[in-house]
Amino acid sequence: MSKPIHRGSCLCERAHYEVKGSLGPLIYCHCKRCRKATGSAFNAVTPIAKTNFKITHGETALKTYRSDAGVCRVFCGHCGSPIIAYRESDPDTLRLRVGTLDTPLSEQVSAHIFVASKAEWHDIHDEAPQHVERP
Repeated sequence: MSKPIHRGSCLCERAHYEVKGSLGPLIYCHCKRCRKATGSAFNAVTPIAKTNFKITHGETALKTYRSDAGVCRVFCGHCGSPIIAYRESDPDTLRLRVGTLDTPLSEQVSAHIFVASKAEWHDIHDEAPQHVERP
């Protein structure tokens, strides 16, 4: 049986990627950094193995922002779409920005993290577990 392949791209479609294999659980992160990076109430991410991720087109369009905490956020330098992030302390695990997927995703949110710092103007209305920080 072949591994599933998920494909995605940035808003301007200069950068394309694929993920071979299953995606991890769908997590909504409500921390202030993720809210700033997305301009939204939370960031929808799924952990994937670095070995399963490949840029298939437009690698030169991608830029990386490294925070003081050692978190690297990879985004399109033209349209600003966030693609992946990773911690320098764990570079083999990427956090795929689910909103950039072009293939359908049937998974539902499995958990909300950092809800202690969630946006005060956003209410969570699903039954997924809520964690004050990272579990």
